[in-house]
Amino acid sequence: MKDLLEELTAVERTVRDGEVPAGPAKVVLLTRTYPAAAEDVWDALTDPGRLARWFLPVSGDLELGGRFQVEGNAGGVVRECEAPRRLVVTWEMGPAGPADTSLVEVRLTEDGASTRLELEHRAQVPPEMWDEFGPGAVGVGWDGGLLGLALHLAGEEMGLSPDEVAADPAVREFNTRAARAWGEAQLTAGDDAALVEANVAATTGFYVPPAEG
Repeated sequence: MKDLLEELTAVERTVRDGEVPAGPAKVVLLTRTYPAAAEDVWDALTDPGRLARWFLPVSGDLELGGRFQVEGNAGGVVRECEAPRRLVVTWEMGPAGPADTSLVEVRLTEDGASTRLELEHRAQVPPEMWDEFGPGAVGVGWDGGLLGLALHLAGEEMGLSPDEVAADPAVREFNTRAARAWGEAQLTAGDDAALVEANVAATTGFYVPPAEG
C-alpha cells in the first residue's frame, strides 16, 4: 500500500480569486503527476465502472452535454470534453443547485510515461462558509479524490466502505495534514495568519471529527 502522507506531498495546491459565468468566484487548484499514460488517466476519470472503484458511483450520461449524478454528492452537466486532455463539468450541490456558479475543470498533459493532472474548482462559495473554512472545505475533499485515483492507478484500492475509510487512522491523519496544507496555500495567497489558523481548525474538525468511544 502506498504511504498516504507521502501521497499528500505529491500535490501542489493553489488558492486564488477567479470567475464563473455568474461572476466572481473562489478557485482551488490541485496539481500532481501520475505514472500513467494520459489515456489511462482519462479512462479512470470518465468510465463509470472505474469511477465507482476509486471515487464514488456516478450515474447518468458522461458524454458532452449529458447530465450526471455522483452518489451522495454533486450532480452536473458535461460542458466541455476534449478526450483525453480536458473536461469541464458543472458541480451542482442539492436537487436544484445553480449550474453557473460552480465549475470543475480537469486538464491532462502527458510527459513521457507520466501524466500531469490539474484539477481546478471555481465556485461562488457562500461568504459565511468561506469565512469559516477557507479553501479546505472543498480542497480536502479533492485531495481524497486524487489519493483514490493514485491508489486505483497503482492497483492498490483500499476496499473499504466510505464509513470505514473515514474512520481509518491513516486517512484521519491524511485529512488532518491536508487541512494544514490548504492553510499553507492560503498563507501563500496572502491571507491573514489568524484567519488561516481558524480555517484550518474548522476544516480539520469537519473532516476529522472526534473518534467515537
